Amino acid sequence: MTHETGVRGRLRALLRLTSLRLRLVTVFALVALVAAVSVSGIAYWLNRDAVVTRAQNSALGEFRKSLGDNAGALPDEATCDDLRGMAAAVANNTLGFEVVLVEDQDGRPECAAESDPAVFSAAMVPDSLREAVRQRRYDDDSGAPFHMYWQRITREGHPYLIGGTQVMGEGPTGYMLASLGAESDDLRSLAWSLGIATALAVIGSVLLAQAAARTVLRPVQRLSDAAHRLGQGKLDTRLEVRGADELAELTRTFNDAAASLEARVAELSGREEASRRFVADMSHELRTPMTAITAMTEVLEEEIDSLDPMIAPAVQLVVSETRRLNDLVENLMEVTRFDAGTARMVLDAVDIADQVTACIDARAWLDAVELDAPRHVIASLDPRRLDVILANLIGNALKHGGSPVRVSLREETGPAGPEVVIRVADHGPGIPAEVLPHVFDRFYKASASRPRSDGSGLGLSIALENAHLHGGDITARNLPGGGAEFTLRLPHRTQDEPDDPCEAEDTPVVLPGSRAPGDVTGAPGHDSPADGGERR
Repeated sequence: MTHETGVRGRLRALLRLTSLRLRLVTVFALVALVAAVSVSGIAYWLNRDAVVTRAQNSALGEFRKSLGDNAGALPDEATCDDLRGMAAAVANNTLGFEVVLVEDQDGRPECAAESDPAVFSAAMVPDSLREAVRQRRYDDDSGAPFHMYWQRITREGHPYLIGGTQVMGEGPTGYMLASLGAESDDLRSLAWSLGIATALAVIGSVLLAQAAARTVLRPVQRLSDAAHRLGQGKLDTRLEVRGADELAELTRTFNDAAASLEARVAELSGREEASRRFVADMSHELRTPMTAITAMTEVLEEEIDSLDPMIAPAVQLVVSETRRLNDLVENLMEVTRFDAGTARMVLDAVDIADQVTACIDARAWLDAVELDAPRHVIASLDPRRLDVILANLIGNALKHGGSPVRVSLREETGPAGPEVVIRVADHGPGIPAEVLPHVFDRFYKASASRPRSDGSGLGLSIALENAHLHGGDITARNLPGGGAEFTLRLPHRTQDEPDDPCEAEDTPVVLPGSRAPGDVTGAPGHDSPADGGERR
């Protein structure tokens, strides 16, 4: 199978019209074909003209000479028998042409003497040649009133030459028929020879083009393969420099560029790794003091009613900002898990409708959300991460679009198979066109003049990463009638379950007001809506 695939790929590469090799071979073949056809055509035309003219002049000259030699022996009042004798004498020649002598009286044929009626008769003489022979002309140096005229004809597929002239002023008119078959055969052989030579020239040019293409394109193919490997991330790809021509210089330039790219990527990777390590270390270091600070703020929040009214707003601000900072630390820790590839899922058979309802109920959003979710849509998902996704999408819609927010659940068939599709739509002003491509970017703020908002700008990014962990995706768009819609698509995978799905529950149940271990923004227990960043 691998061998067949390789052969098929090579054939496709050979037959591609955009192939440089094919174009080079085609150009060579066309140039050779045009040159060979031009040379062959000129050679054939010159040879044809020379051969036919030589045969024609030879036959006409022999005919004129034979007529002159035998005309003196013809009596003044020649009979048909005399004409036949003269026709036979004139036809007795080395060139093998046949003769017809016609005695005219008042322009009408009176007697026609034919050397061989089966081959050449008076009826075969074209009328145009008869008219030309009868006309008197004195436009040459000889002063003779009559001239010899000739015409080429084809009879039964064979070429012939017919010549005619007036024997004497008032004498008979002589016509001759000479075959040009031998010359035609010679020219046909010449045409075949020139055609074979043209074909050999084209084949030779194609072979030469193949050799030239192989010489020129082999380094180009090596460069293409190396560039492909470089694009796949193999930054240590280098090519051997051969020769000292332009292709060698191109290879040397490629090696320099690859080395520079490898060094630059290594430097950026080191910086990125250092930055990721710094964020992870900072998040872990902040978590311990944040736990203590959070505990203290909870104590202060419980005593806020008994505090001085002048101090209470400041305490409330400290409490809210502490929670926001704690959410930011948790988000940063989750982001570092995604970047490091250590995020793991705990799959369970989940009734999607129950999960959506629990997410909305835990955050007291029942009055602000319209739910359209059929029951018993079971899929194998990570409940905690699904809750994070839902909390971020619904919280973002409530925060930026306002209520009511509509959440719908459907089962659909996508390109990869069955899918669970959850749509979260609001009735707000929608997402600006310039913001829409960046809503899932980390720390993206819709307005540069408002860099600080209630969220950190990580919520939607974390939701998208959680969707990717499940093999799904999240997309955002503006609805035609106004408002924005986020669409979550997850593969509809199931697993073997007992009759009672509750008996298969092996993950801790997170109740409202509590926090699951490692939870991120949007988990139950948050007093504020899920962190969706600032999208408008």
